[in-house]
Amino acid sequence: MNSRLKIFGLIALLGFVAGIIAQLTAVYLIPWMVSILPLLGGMTSFMISGFAGACLTVAIVGAWAYMTGKKEPY
Repeated sequence: MNSRLKIFGLIALLGFVAGIIAQLTAVYLIPWMVSILPLLGGMTSFMISGFAGACLTVAIVGAWAYMTGKKEPY
């Protein structure tokens, strides 16, 4: 039960960090990208959000897979 609570806590912490990263992306990175790439206009926010979501998902699943993997070699 103790290890399960550690995993839940870590996933909650990773979700919290992912939310902070998403907020920083929305406030700072997206307006900067729109000013640099004006031809893309409204699509820039969707592309950046999709890329950020993909990176965060890979990081969270990678951390989960690393933590729940077998500790002993086969």
